[in-house]
Amino acid sequence: MTEPLPFATPQDWNDWLAANHSTAKEIWVLYHRKGSGTPSIDWQQAVVEALVWGWIDGVRRTVSPTEWTQRFTPRKAGSSWSQINRAHAERLIAEGRMQPAGLAQVQIARENGRWDAAYSGAAPTELPQDFLDALAMASETARITFQTINARSRFAIYYRLTTAKRPETRTKRIAGFIETLARGEQPY
Repeated sequence: MTEPLPFATPQDWNDWLAANHSTAKEIWVLYHRKGSGTPSIDWQQAVVEALVWGWIDGVRRTVSPTEWTQRFTPRKAGSSWSQINRAHAERLIAEGRMQPAGLAQVQIARENGRWDAAYSGAAPTELPQDFLDALAMASETARITFQTINARSRFAIYYRLTTAKRPETRTKRIAGFIETLARGEQPY
C-alpha cells in the first residue's frame, strides 16, 4: 500500500488526478471524519472527481476513529458500473466537466454493455447460502461482528460473491470475508 494522501477539497483531489491519472497505478486517499477538525473531502466528492478522470474507488480501510483510507485506481474496461456512478457521469458530461480519460471509460462501458447493465446498488434481502453456511461455522467473534455490519458492508459481501466468475474465486472471497469478520472489522 502506498502512503495515503489527504485532500482538503475536491479541487485538490482533481488537481492530483489531472497530474497523475495517466501514469499512477493507484492512490490511497486519506479521509478525515467530519468531527475531527481537519478539512477533508468526503467519499462522494472523491468518487465524482475520480469519475471525471476515468478512475474508480475500491477497498476501504479504517486507520483510526477519525481517519480512514480508500484505494482509487484507473477504471478497467471490464469493471461494472453502478447506476449512481452512471448518473454522476451523465451529469458530469452534461456540465462539460468530464475529461477525455473519463469519457473514454464511458464509451468503453457503452460499447461492452456494462453501461446498460449498471447495477442498482440496492441492498439485497438475502446473502448467498454458502456464505451463511461458512459464517455459521465461523468463530463467535465473526458471527457477532456480522450482526453489526452496515448496509454497505452487506451489499459488498453480496456483490463480491455474486460477481465471482469461478467457484474457487467465490470460495476465496467467502474465506476473506469470514477472516475480516473474525478480526472484528467491517468488510467495507
